[in-house]
Amino acid sequence: MTPSATTIHPLARFAPLGAVLIWSGNTIVSKAAATQIDPASITFYRWLLAVLVMTPFVLPGVLARRASIARSLPKLAVLGGLGMALYQGLAYVAAHHTSAVNMSVMLMLAPLLSAVLAGLLAHEGLPVYRLVGALVSFGGVIVLVTHGQPAQLLHGQFGVGDVWMLVAVTSNVIYGILYKRWAIALPTWTQLYVQASIGALLVLPFWLAGPMTPLAAGNAPLVLYAGTAASLGAPFCWMQGIRALGVARTSLFLNLLPMLVALLACLLLGEHLYAWHAVGGLIAFAGVVLGLGLIKWPWLQNKGHATT
Repeated sequence: MTPSATTIHPLARFAPLGAVLIWSGNTIVSKAAATQIDPASITFYRWLLAVLVMTPFVLPGVLARRASIARSLPKLAVLGGLGMALYQGLAYVAAHHTSAVNMSVMLMLAPLLSAVLAGLLAHEGLPVYRLVGALVSFGGVIVLVTHGQPAQLLHGQFGVGDVWMLVAVTSNVIYGILYKRWAIALPTWTQLYVQASIGALLVLPFWLAGPMTPLAAGNAPLVLYAGTAASLGAPFCWMQGIRALGVARTSLFLNLLPMLVALLACLLLGEHLYAWHAVGGLIAFAGVVLGLGLIKWPWLQNKGHATT
């Protein structure tokens, strides 16, 4: 049963870190998938697999709560469309048209975008410490994605892939805001099951339109990871984090993604780590600490809000 806001386990505050760890691994998978499988195919396969894995465990509860699900179905459909179909699908599309650096630039806008939109749409407010944390993390990620040379951003070229990634990130931010604001009275796994089913159904026409990439030895492990850890474990952790921390503070954890991806690339792909990895990673981590309010500095703990 999904805990209420007053009974959320203290460890739920660290759940977004688990999601980011899984998504870091999925970034490695996505790089391989770009040459192995069509975006619509891996998006459809991953959510279909996720639904199949959850069915024996979750379906009895879904059937028992079918009346409640029916009342919340429009909201669940919107969430499934935004978080499962649109965000995941467009991220795979973007990977075919833009560089990983540009994708990271788009992704690092999520915390700031979340803070602003949460304040405007969900009335969470934007305390100074959260804004400072987001800006500090933003600076750390810039160091990471520019290899320690932020001036490179002035010469960057943004094409169609960057637009797709920006739309994907925006859809995921709106997903988090709506999920928190609606607070649907259903267990987390029930919501995830319904949203994943809706996501698979929405992607189905694009998969049927082709080109349909069949499962093979080269792409099956990628689908397996994407359909289990990335489609089940990560969203569950993320949803728990949003319930415990809110949208803006949970999104700050995304700034740890480039640092974690760099570490995984070093360990799994044999890539080298450089000084700017450490510098950027530490700055991003400091931003997360500030944004979560773990450091109580009087000049950051303002009584008002930067915006409401």
